[in-house]
Amino acid sequence: MSIVEVTDIRKTYQQGKLEVHALKGVSLSIGKGDFVALAGPSGSGKTTMLNIIGGLDIPDSGSVTVDGNGFEDMTQSQMADLRLRSIGFVFQSYNLIPVLSAVENVEFVMLLQGVPAKERQERAKNILDDVGLEGKYDRRPAELSGGQQQRVAVARAIVSNPSIVLADEPTANLDSETGKGLLEMMKEMNEKKKVTFIFSTHDKMVMDYAHRLVHILDGEVADDVVKEN
Repeated sequence: MSIVEVTDIRKTYQQGKLEVHALKGVSLSIGKGDFVALAGPSGSGKTTMLNIIGGLDIPDSGSVTVDGNGFEDMTQSQMADLRLRSIGFVFQSYNLIPVLSAVENVEFVMLLQGVPAKERQERAKNILDDVGLEGKYDRRPAELSGGQQQRVAVARAIVSNPSIVLADEPTANLDSETGKGLLEMMKEMNEKKKVTFIFSTHDKMVMDYAHRLVHILDGEVADDVVKEN
């Protein structure tokens, strides 16, 4: 059963007088519970693909369906609600809120979801412990290293148990041991709760953990391999 279906997606950006064809007719079907890496060099189109799946960017043409919702039929309000309820995001640039502490950043999505204060604080602290940030609950992003900020971002993405997690280069700012720990935690969520993970990456470790490897090159799918268990 597909949880993500993209068909003939095309996306072109204008950079000055230059047209950049980020995606050139990409079609992809991702099943519920998949653990997928979109791999490719910088500029290959993999981050654009993630942003389109997450409804953060709009394709020039083609169709996108996520969790049974066809994007072309949805209002902006419905799209925002889908992202809030069903999709967790891990951005390469963290996108943490500077004035909030680590625990408040992790709580933020649950606050928007209406989770009671006591429950969301408890869940936020537990997930921060899981990613190795015990005792750093009250630190703001500027008081954390890049790797620690990335761990807060991962904790925020997975704390509300979304159906899909979209992770853009999630291990880029982490040492190999911390990166491995995060991937193990995501793999456990994937196996136990059937959360679908879609990564964009050029990190071999992420590719090794993925159950399926989709190579994107120059805006096109060059290879799509499902690994044997």
